[in-house]
Amino acid sequence: MSNRRAARESALKAIYAVEIGKSRTQDVTKNIIKANLADDTNAVKFAEKLLLVTVDNAHEYDEIIQSHIKNWKVERLATLDKLILRMAISEFLHFTEVPTKVTINESIELAKEYSTRKSGNFVNGILDAVLNQLSEDGKITKKGRGLIESS
Repeated sequence: MSNRRAARESALKAIYAVEIGKSRTQDVTKNIIKANLADDTNAVKFAEKLLLVTVDNAHEYDEIIQSHIKNWKVERLATLDKLILRMAISEFLHFTEVPTKVTINESIELAKEYSTRKSGNFVNGILDAVLNQLSEDGKITKKGRGLIESS
């Protein structure tokens, strides 16, 4: 079993480097993801997919986030909160094998560790609303044991 928590952390660091440092995805894949997860090919694959899907769909995910924040703009969110929310939406929509509860719990932990004191609660609230919307819209499709129930 690969270490998905380490993969998520590496993906977050890589996404941050692309967002803030304007680094290329190929460079951060090599210098961050593969450097941190070299011994775990499953974790590398997971982190690479999370990086690419998140970066490729950032604008769409920002629109989803914007629809759930009141009297605020996505651009004003703490950068790490925004990136963690984007990653979670990627997992909701494109990682059919990851339960939504796991995505939310891991996102909260990342927010607590890498962002502000209140970020865990903020990320939890936004992701809960986003998940409800995506579920109502029929966009959440999960496959595998333990993934049938809704979160």
